[in-house]
Order: sequence, then structure tokens, then C-alpha cells
Amino acid sequence: MAIKRNATARWEGSGKDGKGTLTTASTVLNESQYSFNTRFAEGVGTNPEELVAAAHAGCFSMKLAFNLQGAGFTADSIETKGVVTLDTDSGSISGSHLTVKASVPGISKDQFDELVADAEKNCPISKLFNTNITVDAELNS
Repeated sequence: MAIKRNATARWEGSGKDGKGTLTTASTVLNESQYSFNTRFAEGVGTNPEELVAAAHAGCFSMKLAFNLQGAGFTADSIETKGVVTLDTDSGSISGSHLTVKASVPGISKDQFDELVADAEKNCPISKLFNTNITVDAELNS
């Protein structure tokens, strides 16, 4: 079985002076604005790297939840922050760093770290990347 998801990007104008919108099929993003300033400065709107960071954090959190479930644990909470680094000199993503804080009753730090490492390598978004992926994980009792 294959699941397909889609989104549409619309761009008008030049790279630096133009502007665009992003719309997802679910309409969670509905003509969300992006531009040179939202990507390379601090303009209002989103950018591809921010969306990739959200996708990676969300995918990792869900994979970790499944890993925990498979090991007989249920998280009270998992909060993951994703930071994607765009190297403007090479025009490539040079890394994705995840910081996860989780509260999981009854799990040892070693068990938790093992399940985090698996999620880091095996969430579908991690598998998509051809970049360095790092994770800092904190287990709250």
C-alpha cells in the first residue's frame, strides 16, 4: 500500500523580489505566504526549511511513540523541536537537529536512548534526507 500526500507551491516574480504561496491538500496550509525574506531573513511567513523541520520533528515524535508502544510503554508527552540548517554557500541542507523531551513512566534511560536512536534512523523523513541528522534526547521522570 502506498499513501500519497500533496502540496502546491505557487511563485510569482524573480527569486529575490518575487513571492509565493504554499497550499496543502488538507488546507492546513492555505495560500501560506513565503518569500526571499521569509527564507533568508526574518520576514513574515513560512519557508521550506521551517516546513521540513516541522515534518521531521512530527515524524520522529510519532515513530518514537510507536517504538515506545512496541516496547510496552506509553509516553505522557513527547515534544520534539526540529532545526534544519540551510547552507547558503552550497545551497543545500547541511543538517537536521532534533531536540526531544519526553515523559515516559517506567522506562530506563538506556531503553529510552535505544528507542530514540531507532526513531532517528527509521522515521520516514529521516530516511528521506541525505544529510547529517543529530538528536539530543532528555527523559523527564
